[in-house]
Amino acid sequence: MSGSPEERAASLLAEMTLDEKIYQVTGEMLFDPDKDYRDPLCGSYRNPGHFMHCGREKPASPGEVAERINRDVKESIDAQPHHIPPIENGEALHGAQWGMCTNFPQPVNLASSFDPEMVEKVADVIGKECNAVGVRQVFSPVVNLARDCRWGRTVETYGEDAKLSADMGAAMCRGLEKNGVIATPKHFADNYAAGGRDSNYSETSERTMRETILVPFKACFEAGAQSVMAAYNGWDGIPCSANRHLLTDILRGEWGFDGFVVSDYGGVEGLYSSHKTASSKAQAAADALRAGLDVILPYKWFDEVKQAVEKGCITETELDRNVLRILKAKFRLGLFDSPYRDPALAQKTVRCPEHRQLALESARECIILLKNEGILPLKKDGIKKIGVFGQSADLIPIGANYSGPYGTPWQGDDAPTPLEALREYFGDEASVVYGSSDDIEKIAPGCDAVFYFTSIMEGEGSDRSNLRLPSVSVHSNRSDDGGLIVDTARQVITENQEESILRLSRANGNTVVILQNGAPIDMTAWIDRVPAAVESWYPGEQGARALTEILFGETNPSAKLPLTVPKSAGQLPLNYSYKPSGRGYAYCDDDGKPLFPFGYGLSYTSFEISASSISVRESEAQISFNITNTGSLDGAQVVQVYRGSRCCEVVRPVKELVAYSRIFLRAGESRFVSLTVNEDAFAYYNAAMEFGVHNGVHTLMLGTSSEDTVESFELKAENGKLTQI
Repeated sequence: MSGSPEERAASLLAEMTLDEKIYQVTGEMLFDPDKDYRDPLCGSYRNPGHFMHCGREKPASPGEVAERINRDVKESIDAQPHHIPPIENGEALHGAQWGMCTNFPQPVNLASSFDPEMVEKVADVIGKECNAVGVRQVFSPVVNLARDCRWGRTVETYGEDAKLSADMGAAMCRGLEKNGVIATPKHFADNYAAGGRDSNYSETSERTMRETILVPFKACFEAGAQSVMAAYNGWDGIPCSANRHLLTDILRGEWGFDGFVVSDYGGVEGLYSSHKTASSKAQAAADALRAGLDVILPYKWFDEVKQAVEKGCITETELDRNVLRILKAKFRLGLFDSPYRDPALAQKTVRCPEHRQLALESARECIILLKNEGILPLKKDGIKKIGVFGQSADLIPIGANYSGPYGTPWQGDDAPTPLEALREYFGDEASVVYGSSDDIEKIAPGCDAVFYFTSIMEGEGSDRSNLRLPSVSVHSNRSDDGGLIVDTARQVITENQEESILRLSRANGNTVVILQNGAPIDMTAWIDRVPAAVESWYPGEQGARALTEILFGETNPSAKLPLTVPKSAGQLPLNYSYKPSGRGYAYCDDDGKPLFPFGYGLSYTSFEISASSISVRESEAQISFNITNTGSLDGAQVVQVYRGSRCCEVVRPVKELVAYSRIFLRAGESRFVSLTVNEDAFAYYNAAMEFGVHNGVHTLMLGTSSEDTVESFELKAENGKLTQI
């Protein structure tokens, strides 16, 4: 069969029976890869590599995974009347999750780098390690905006800002798609509700959806993402899995999306069992497919879809639209022409030295220095004894969710815990002592410095109402919902962490707190009592080495906060790009200001921005400036531009990130830099919900965080053109 993917898909569709078509819109999941009980006629499979490691002393190798997926693909092709290959899929939030692949920093870490080019390199490796074994679609990236950090899945996101999330999500999609792996941004759309409650009904207005929530999704499709995952929740009265306004009117009609839509796991069943908008599962299937969803995951829904057709809930002609989109994607991927992978090449590719090196390099860019009263970086010379405390000190800092294959903890032969990395760094030159909370007063006073590593339970199914560090508790994820693919995580906190930090600070004045978490925590009980604090998030398999380098000045920290850090849960939701209040922002016992603002992060060196200027052309502006590293160490600064607006047709946010650049400078080096603020930065939806450069006055603020600006420029928009005031 020759021709374009579109032509080949149309030709094949014309030859298919109704049953063949129905199989293409349904998937199946295989928990036990050694049993052949799933229906090979289904068109979309959860790849068996995800489950191959359960119960084994040694996890399955990349070559073994490739062989098993090849077998799965062959069984499917052989069973199909028209030999249609399946799409083998899986997760890949910060590494290919079918096995022991290269484990990169979590998405919240990657966003902290403010470096889309680096993120695209990470995605390129993830794409290579997926394709190497035959995983051709991944349910990544998560581009929901984390605007309430109580949401347990904040760790999976790129933070609270629409532009930063759009840039990071687009970079991830480009890196995946260039390797023949379909990117599937999720969860479309507003995937959690007030209080950070996962998958709860969204009461977000269409204006807010278009101004913020949908922005990263659109950027992902412009970057080439060929699929999208519908969210569990409902919006504007309709469940997202059957929301025609989202899946057809906006996605396809306005944006011209030509890919296919998949459900979240059990999302279509939720129309019947949770949202109760459908009278039966057959009706739920019909409602979703007619609205624009194309693949029902994770289990086979052949009977339900067949009933829907027989009852007239959906016609075969309507079903053809869904099937055509899936077939086009399969032809574009080359699945018909090259369905199998080389196990030997997979073995050579996955976690090769180059990939592990990138895991280290990316981790170096993702760790944030929050506080430093002059004790960091510590000098290796003269250190005789280091005290290490906290349960996370002896865990590989990768995070619990989406960090390895199902049923087996991620393992790497070159991935140390922080404790191991410190001992590796010092060798015989100093003693690195690991103590429990009970040992603080005994060990800490005799140390040159002490480190405390925090622990917290979070992730899918683990939303929080309290932002303080947990103490003396047992917490386990629910075994349902996300438990289908995410292990039931369990963590026992054996001490009062806040109390331990305070005791440690009293016992040793050189106390450094290292946060290992996926979302902001309440630090008010102890942040004023310690001289240094580091936000490491979960920096991945090589993150402990990167952290050690930063603590001892081998690497200069440069990352910035992609989230606003509140003082307490009582301030939430708290985001920097809020819209003006009619009166004020504070509570009677709180000034309303964050503990640390969006875009904030310290360095061991200092920078000076000078000689700034602006030039305007039509509806675009360019800010130029000179930046100098005025300190004694090499380092990088993330320069940021924010836009505030007034005199517009509608209320606009007090400020929004519109441009940024990560700039590395040697000590004493200066550079002339220009940042372009494009037309979209000045455009907004007017009262009639028309998007464009409408009249208004805009202030561009140049600085190093959302609260630290050094220069501003006034511009006026009139009749679609900008002029400087």
